[in-house]
Amino acid sequence: MAELTQRTVIGPDTHIKGEMSFDSTAQILGSFEGRISSKGEIQIGEGAVCKAAVEAATVTVDGLVEGDITARERVSLNASARVCGDVLAKTLVVAEGASFSGQCRVGADALEAAQAAAEQPAGARPSIETKRPRPGTDSAAGLHAKLAGLEAKLAGIGKGRSADLETAANGG
Repeated sequence: MAELTQRTVIGPDTHIKGEMSFDSTAQILGSFEGRISSKGEIQIGEGAVCKAAVEAATVTVDGLVEGDITARERVSLNASARVCGDVLAKTLVVAEGASFSGQCRVGADALEAAQAAAEQPAGARPSIETKRPRPGTDSAAGLHAKLAGLEAKLAGIGKGRSADLETAANGG
C-alpha cells in the first residue's frame, strides 16, 4: 500500500505574515512574509511571493523569494525562479532562466561550518575587520589633505629621481 504524504497548500489568494513551520511538505502559491521552516520540503510555486527566510530539507523555487534559503539537502531554482538572498545547501540546482542575486555556499562542508558557527556563542565568533573607509566617513578637507600629502611625496620622488639621472648622465 502506498504511503500517503501530507501536503499543506497555501493558496494563490492567501496573504500571510508571521512564522510557519511544517512537519512535511508545504506548497506556497500565495504571498508570505516572515519565516518558513519545514522538516520536509517547501515548494514556492510560480506566481508566489515570499519575503521570508526559508529553511527545509529541500526547497524548490518557481516563484519569487526575497530572503535567505537554507536546505539540509537540496535547493532547486527552476526556470521561473527569482531569488534575492543567500543560499546555503548541500546541493544547488539552477535551471536556465532562473535569476539569483546573493551569495551561495554549497556542499556538506558548507552546511557543517554554518552549523558549527551557529552553535558558538556570539562573543566567541571571530570578527572580521576591514581597513576600507566607509562611504561618507572622510570629510572633504581630510581628503584634500591626504591628496596634498601624496602630491608632495610624488614630487619628492620625482626630484630625487631627476637628480639621480642627472648625476648618472654627468658620469658621477
